[in-house]
Amino acid sequence: MTQHTRMNSARHFACRFMPAWVDRALPHGSDPAPVIESIGAPDAPATTLTQARIIFTLAHLHLVTATPGLLEAARRIYRHMIAQLRDKDGGFRLSVAPDGGLRRSYDQSFALLALATLHRADPDLVSAADIDACWDFIATKLTAPDGSLWEDDRAPANGGMRSQNPHMHMLEAALQCYEMTGATIWLARAKTFIDLARRYFIDAETGAVREFVGPDLMPLDTTAGQRREPGHQYEWAWLLRRYAGFSGDKGAVTLADRMQAFAEQFGLRKSGPLHGAPYDALDAQGRVVEASHLLWPLTEAGKLYAAIHRESGDPAAANSARHLEQLVFERYFAATNPPCWVNQLDGGALALWDAALSRLLYHVAIFVTEGMSANLWQDAGCDTQPNASFNHERPNFNSEERP
Repeated sequence: MTQHTRMNSARHFACRFMPAWVDRALPHGSDPAPVIESIGAPDAPATTLTQARIIFTLAHLHLVTATPGLLEAARRIYRHMIAQLRDKDGGFRLSVAPDGGLRRSYDQSFALLALATLHRADPDLVSAADIDACWDFIATKLTAPDGSLWEDDRAPANGGMRSQNPHMHMLEAALQCYEMTGATIWLARAKTFIDLARRYFIDAETGAVREFVGPDLMPLDTTAGQRREPGHQYEWAWLLRRYAGFSGDKGAVTLADRMQAFAEQFGLRKSGPLHGAPYDALDAQGRVVEASHLLWPLTEAGKLYAAIHRESGDPAAANSARHLEQLVFERYFAATNPPCWVNQLDGGALALWDAALSRLLYHVAIFVTEGMSANLWQDAGCDTQPNASFNHERPNFNSEERP
């Protein structure tokens, strides 16, 4: 087996691909240090989105696989993010560029995700107070009276449409905070975002998640208002099932099942080299409006199927996850020189967008580790022993608050 083949697979993502990528993407000998935004654009200004996602990715893989070197890389990036991107009020700026001072809800969700995960991996570096400061900024500067999120710290003054995406990722961050700390307040916060989705973002007729609503959170009869992304149906479904696993709320699974059914009925390519891959976008009736295939929706579908197989033993879900793993690593990763990948393909598996965006590794890492926890990848561990101090299944704390 060649090094090329060994590096580009779910089995070797954590222990071969990621260390090789870190060696290329993080400046040698610098501490603190920003990770590059993209292979091919090494001098682009560092953003909170990319830095936070990679901190999470490295800390998460450290916790699950104990791959050497990943935690130290996460520490170096974290020290840069705190020094260069965090404001005194606990909020994180869009980027280090002179015009990058906007604080977006979307970015704060990933900062929170990174803080919670690195806190679990290194509580001496990231304290509970650091996590609380980020949440306090979100709650006081970015949250409307009804609990929904403004797009950014211009609050309602920015007008325009509202997006489901910051709400989905804040749900993800709250669930991660619960798993990493055991503090039950995070489950209550997570439920807020599920309630908002039920009320504003889920189309009651189809069960699918709307991408955009109006400034008042009401449905829009526009092209943007009709947009449905299969990748986000899968992503929401995975989060809803994760919430149900933590809370016992079976109603969340019902919501997840309808989203999955919509994506499977309308949103998957039926033939060709990318058969089974989610399309990039549909309309509200399920008609394909963007027949291309970004990388991240495949990983979102794959991690949902992996989670379903882990929970139920469903062989069809296992087959779907393994098929998507094959597409991801044979079509998006293996066609390039490792450690690299392409971001978007057409139906014939030809590259439409060949950028290797660093922030996408967050999607791949969760897909890989969900497959590991479902025993879908043979010999998925590294040469070192798995991190026995971390239980990747469910939190098991003896008290209602963090240990």
